[in-house]
Amino acid sequence: MAEGFERQAIGVFELDSYLSCFVALDAAAKAAAVKIQGVERNRLKSGACVKMRGSVSDVRAAMEAALETAKEMDSEVYSHTIIASPSEDSELAIRMTINK
Repeated sequence: MAEGFERQAIGVFELDSYLSCFVALDAAAKAAAVKIQGVERNRLKSGACVKMRGSVSDVRAAMEAALETAKEMDSEVYSHTIIASPSEDSELAIRMTINK
């Protein structure tokens, strides 16, 4: 799942609810041409972190849809970011965290 995403932007968001993450990632995937790279459940909290990949514009559009969906579900957004051009070291770290 982690291979083949090099040189693509990455968007990451973390919500307080595992269920909300899946609803938000569905909205993101429908809003723009992104691929979901990973979903990691937060073992200390009830939420999860979603990583999605695509062009910068697609990741931005998908992130907006995901965050709006989370807001509509009254889900707390712990954090979110977009990295337009991840470095090789960042790519390695991202691969290491997929499905951990």
